[in-house]
This record gives sequence, C-alpha cells and structure tokens, in this order.
Amino acid sequence: MTTGTAQVLRAGDRGYDDARRVWNAMFDRRPAMIVRCRSVQDVAAALRAARERGLEVSVRCGGHSAAGFGVTDGGMMIDLTPMGRVRVDPVRRRAWVQGGALLGALDAAAQRHGLATTAGNVSHTGVGGLTLGGGMGWLARRYGLACDNVLSFEVVTAGGEVLRVDAGSHPELFWGLKGGGGNFGIVTEFEFALHGTGTSALVVEATFTGAARHAAMRRWRDEHLTAPRQATFTASSAPGTLTLGYVWVGPGSYSPAFVQGGAVTRQPMSYLRLQRRDDTTGRHALRRYGRSHYLKTMPDAAVDAFIAAGEHCGAGLQGYGGAIADVPQDATAFGHRDTMFEFGAGTSWTDPAQDDARRAAARAAAALLDPFSGGVYVNSLGNEGAAGLRRAYPPAKLARLTALKDRYDPDNVFHLNQNVKPSKDAP
Repeated sequence: MTTGTAQVLRAGDRGYDDARRVWNAMFDRRPAMIVRCRSVQDVAAALRAARERGLEVSVRCGGHSAAGFGVTDGGMMIDLTPMGRVRVDPVRRRAWVQGGALLGALDAAAQRHGLATTAGNVSHTGVGGLTLGGGMGWLARRYGLACDNVLSFEVVTAGGEVLRVDAGSHPELFWGLKGGGGNFGIVTEFEFALHGTGTSALVVEATFTGAARHAAMRRWRDEHLTAPRQATFTASSAPGTLTLGYVWVGPGSYSPAFVQGGAVTRQPMSYLRLQRRDDTTGRHALRRYGRSHYLKTMPDAAVDAFIAAGEHCGAGLQGYGGAIADVPQDATAFGHRDTMFEFGAGTSWTDPAQDDARRAAARAAAALLDPFSGGVYVNSLGNEGAAGLRRAYPPAKLARLTALKDRYDPDNVFHLNQNVKPSKDAP
C-alpha cells in the first residue's frame, strides 16, 4: 500500500519483517504499521496520521540503537531508510545528507573528492542517530564530533512543522540537536562541513601479554596526551592479551614509543576500508549488550582495572581530546568534552539461552571501571532511563534540554530515545 510517495507496510505484507528488523536482535517488536518515507512531506504526513490515531511513534534510520528504539511495538514506525541520498559540493566542501542515509553512503560520496567528515566507525550505522547523539569517529580529534560539523538541519517537529535550523535560525534548537538525541523532532536532512583528508589510512597495533601489559598501557596512556591530533589511540583487552594502537587518517606519519616490546602490525588501507573494518556480517542477526563509561583521567588503578575487565568480556578504549575538547562545554548539548577515553565492554551472541550470562559478563567488566567513571556517551546507553541521562548530561545541560522539550515536544511524542521528558512528566 502507498500513500503520497510513502509505502505503508503491515504485518503479513511483503517486506514488513525486513523493515522492522534492527541491529540488536534482542528486540523483536511488531509495529501496527511501518511508513517508509521518501520525502520530508511523507514524514510530516505520517507524523500527523500517527498523532490523529493515537499511535506511539518510533523513528528508524540505521536501526543501531542499543535499546532498539527505532522500532515500536504496536505503534507507527516512521522508516527513513528510503531517504538515503547524499549530495556533495567538492568546491564548497559541503555534504547534504538525507535523514535515512547510512554512514557508508556519506563516506563514499565524500571520498570521491578526497573529502570526509567525522562519521563513526561502522559504515552501516545511521547518520541521524550517530550525529544527534554527538558522533564520535576517527576524525574527531582533528575535526570535532559529527555534530560539530553540522551547519544546518531540516527538522519535522512534533506539530508537523518543517524547520530549517542553523546557528542563525532557531539557535536554541540548533544547540539541542547537537548532542540532545532525537528528542525534539525528526531530522530529514543534515548539512555537513567536509575536510580534505585524502583517501588513505593506517592502523598500527602492538600486542602484549602477561606482566608486560601494565607498563605498556601506562606508556600508551601517557603518550596519548601529546600525540598528534591525526592519531586516535585505541586499546582492547581480552583474556591474557592487551592490544594497544592508533588509527591515522591521511598523509603523514607518526612513530609512537608505546609499541616497543610488543608484537607490532601495521595495516595501510583506504579510508573507506577503515570505515568498514568493524562492520558486522549478518548485521541484524546478533543479540547484543554493552556498558560504557567516559574516563576523564586514567590513573594506574584504572589501567589495572581495564586489563582485568578483559578477563570478563571484550573491553575497549578510544581516545578523545584534541578538537573535541576545543569546543566550549556549553556550545552544544553534547556533554563531557573533557573526556580522556571512552570505555566500552560489549558482547554479541545468537542463542537466547546465553542472554543472562552474556549480560552479566559485560556488567562485571564495566563495574571494574565504575570508580573512575566521569559520565557516559548518550549513544552508548541502553535502557538506563533517567539515571543514564544524568550520566550523559551535566545538570545545567539537562535543564536546558528539558526547556527545549517543553517548547518543541511538550506531549513527548518523541519518547522512544534516550528520553528527555517534558517538565510536566519529569519525576
């Protein structure tokens, strides 16, 4: 069935089950209808129809929400995936990206001209969800987060109004969309600044075992503080093994000292290959669970805790700083720009019988870093509710986001997200 240019799917229709499948197979929800939108007009019409019928609304792009927020159970899923076009102006170094595009589409279009912007680490993530929550990626230390590179948004509000939002038009909403998530409307187009990155990348990793791990990681931590912005430091911990490294995008080189004594690998590759390196096959077939922290500092005790975390569950770190920290704390809704490292403990599996054990392992790993936590990335939250929001946003930012919610979505139509409740609904 079609209405306007949108296609409407219901249970039993061809394509319904594929459209409702999301990245985390823990969530198997069944919308009453899926509206596959092809234009901003389709989005506005679908939203009005959902409100007239009293249907819960979810918004799906890449479907990568850890909590499965992209799909409602019994309501209307507004599916943006048909809106995946990317247009690049290589002279002005701009990209206009529809709200349903995946990061891989943005990367491919920009790389034809040797350009890029910060765009996550997995190509099948949706541009919208990543950017609205902040948007970490391999270019962030050099050029800022994805949200820092947005010049304008096209937004459909809860009332069905279409707004062009930028620094000069609706500036408070512009502030809130840069890290405040999907709480204030459906973004149908992003305008990004692009940068001349070239097309090459390099991944360098050094593996350590046994007692050598602790001293090596302390060297890695210390070197991160003075490393070039072009280098993004990474670490992963597994039983008995620690891998320390960095990712470098573009021309130039860097010779780190921390790799000494380790088993070193150097992997030159294209930037597009780098962006696909962590893609999963059978994207939406795995059950997933993870816990995260921001670390503002990393004392020796936190180094030891990270190595121990790898005995429970795969644990990783990615370096922040550089251009991320250059942006004033109050310039965007994104919180915790003074983060040193982002920590994550995650696991994936297929057998539902393993659910409890897998989740317990991730929680145990993350609990070791609890004493050192300085917040959390909102895009890494699961179903932590208000407690998670308080970790993601300092009190002043959360109050400002609540005021925005009161203005643009007082009925909390957009609540399937890391939900900032309007003040009338706040506990």
